[in-house]
Amino acid sequence: MSLTLAQGVKRLAMPIGALLAAVAVGLVALSWLIDKDKVRQSVEEQLRVATGLDLVVNGEIEVSLLPASYVTLRKVGLRGTDAKTGEPLTVDELTANLRLLPLLARRYDIADVTLVNPHFNVTRNADGGSNWTPVVETLAKSIKPGVDSPVSFSEIRIVDGELTYKNDKQEITETLSDIDLSLGWPSISRSFAATGQFDWRGERVDGSLAIADFIAALSGDRSGLKLRATSPPLKVAFDGTVANRSSLMMEGALSADSPALRNALRWAGETTPNTGGMGRFALKARANVVGDSVALTNVNVELDGNAAEGVITYTKGERQTLQATLAAETLDFTPYIATVRFLTSGARDWNRQLFDLRSLSATDLDMRLSAAKVIVGPSKIGRSAFGANLRNGTLVLSVGEAQIYGGTLKGSLGIARSDAVADVKAQFQLTDVDFESGASELFGYRKLSGRGNINLALEASGASPYALTQTLDGTVTLTGHDGAVSGFNVEQLLKRLERRPLSGAGNFRSGSTPFNTLNVALRIKDGIATTEDARVEGPTAKLTLSGTASVPSREFDLKGVASLVTADTSEPAFQLPFIVQGPWDDPLAFPDSDSLIRRSPASAPLLDSLKDRKTRDAVKSVIDRFTGNRPAPAPAATTTEPSNDTQSPPAALISPAPEKSN
Repeated sequence: MSLTLAQGVKRLAMPIGALLAAVAVGLVALSWLIDKDKVRQSVEEQLRVATGLDLVVNGEIEVSLLPASYVTLRKVGLRGTDAKTGEPLTVDELTANLRLLPLLARRYDIADVTLVNPHFNVTRNADGGSNWTPVVETLAKSIKPGVDSPVSFSEIRIVDGELTYKNDKQEITETLSDIDLSLGWPSISRSFAATGQFDWRGERVDGSLAIADFIAALSGDRSGLKLRATSPPLKVAFDGTVANRSSLMMEGALSADSPALRNALRWAGETTPNTGGMGRFALKARANVVGDSVALTNVNVELDGNAAEGVITYTKGERQTLQATLAAETLDFTPYIATVRFLTSGARDWNRQLFDLRSLSATDLDMRLSAAKVIVGPSKIGRSAFGANLRNGTLVLSVGEAQIYGGTLKGSLGIARSDAVADVKAQFQLTDVDFESGASELFGYRKLSGRGNINLALEASGASPYALTQTLDGTVTLTGHDGAVSGFNVEQLLKRLERRPLSGAGNFRSGSTPFNTLNVALRIKDGIATTEDARVEGPTAKLTLSGTASVPSREFDLKGVASLVTADTSEPAFQLPFIVQGPWDDPLAFPDSDSLIRRSPASAPLLDSLKDRKTRDAVKSVIDRFTGNRPAPAPAATTTEPSNDTQSPPAALISPAPEKSN
């Protein structure tokens, strides 16, 4: 059996070898007898039939049959190019590889075409026309795929190509370089496909394009479209339909993915704010594109770990406009405010770093957001509905209602750009909120507890947080109940000083003062807050305050009166004036020494007898040391006093005598 098979192979090998030898001899003979001009004319004719385009060859022509069969045309362009819009296509080398067997019958059928260093020039003028419009119309009329197609090739390769796009109306110029593509030309079927790579703005992009009906697409009719583009900054995929009548129309499923949205936007030429966030991004939606407008429905979007659903509309005209209505379970805005610091790292001074306001002029924004839970730094906000509107450089953030600090928040914040200066206006109403968490997070003040309402109406202008505090104007009102002011116990202090005014105040900065009601009304002008009303009323003590607080320096300069209150009389049992001075987070509170001296049976007559200013101040200074008050400032220089002035009291008078206990 094996012997018979071997003999059969030998018998077949002899005629096959003879056939191949005959073919080789025929090709060698043909290479000597062939008319190369006829080969070139045949190739040009096939290209003309396939595309309908007349080629202009301005360079050398090379024809080869052995060892490879091809025709190379150098410096090729399109005939009839409009000089105003420029040549739509020029090719350094156009190589048509020929099929082998038809050569024996002196038919020069093209197997495939390679374009080396082609230059695609796409120019769109202010009227919306393009230099490629005549080319596309010619292709739509000339391509006739099917079994009777006169075109024998279906593949065109592009090697090291370049595409330049210019839009005079929008003043856009883009360049795609190092293009390596393989095109599936519609010679038999009506479909068209392209796969390959190109460089755009310094990034390598892998892409693929499939058009179900290429003829319909060229004619502006609807056709199926699949598009994929992958690059390090961004991945995009589209699966749907496309049509190009009066304007481009696309409809289908869109998905996008980016490891860092900020980098993707910068790569696309968009301006981004220099704030935190804008990292991991993913989008899935149903897209409807009409011209420069993109409408996304059934949106599922993820950004920096936040996931939301809704609708988005984007329009790119003279100004970019983004509209969105989104709902989420949880939104964390912490990444976006991480670099926005109103205080320095020590939390004692306002930040003087300049604002970056460039992003306020890039895009118009109209966004509506709702969430069951919102996180902003240390603040945890419950169910919220708020919006953001950015138009012509003015940003308005509005809060319809938000559950915060155990209460509700309503209001708005407006930021308008004037060169490098931000004009800020804020109006907020916090109702039935917890003061301990609210005052700490909003004002950095950690010595207040209780519940109540806060109303803010503020405006300022500046290029940094510190500059804003210097121009701050507006009003702040606060009403509270059932809380306490920590840092001192007014009741204990007053009772001790009532019994023994000069016994020493003890520790003024410990304990807390409970209150039933709290009322504060401030008017702010150029960063200085002046008290119009400041009352703290508790079950056994009452405080009233007046004075100022400096917002730029974050310091108090207040005077007040503390009173003991008894249930059986409306008149206070004991009153003590006091002073509050120093930084917001750690102020100093000390009683008025004159009042203490006058209440002491041993020292009050002494103070009255000291008519001389120097002597009185000296005695007061010593008493201040005993009572724990701040030392009095040194007396200013004066003219020489008359010789009959009272002299300084002896040391025995300075030391206060023991008082009788009550």
